[in-house]
Amino acid sequence: VQLQASGGGLVQAGGSLRLSCQVSGSILDYYAIGWFRQAPGTEREGVSCVSSDGRNKYYADSVKGRFTISRDSAKNTVFLQMNSLKPEDTAVYHCAARIIYRNPTYYTSIKQYPYWGQGTQVTVSS
Repeated sequence: VQLQASGGGLVQAGGSLRLSCQVSGSILDYYAIGWFRQAPGTEREGVSCVSSDGRNKYYADSVKGRFTISRDSAKNTVFLQMNSLKPEDTAVYHCAARIIYRNPTYYTSIKQYPYWGQGTQVTVSS
């Protein structure tokens, strides 16, 4: 499986971006997906995760109420809608996958994801 994150960019505080994680080489329904981010000088942290069956979702406290994760099986893509962006959201955002077919479990730890895509840069100016 290959993952390709896209949709990052430069936006003013209060603005919105929608990140996409395109899955290729396999079927999205087989995978739980997580979004993680890493700012310079910091450790990679979990932002949002979704189970492979789409029923359960996780959001870090710092993004609750502002970010929404969704899956589109027809497009083999997971989206992260980011609204009300803040300068502290500035980071490289990565998506990751763990194979577990149609399961309601989501995973929040980096160590639980064996497959990673290259990141996309999100920069929020004040």
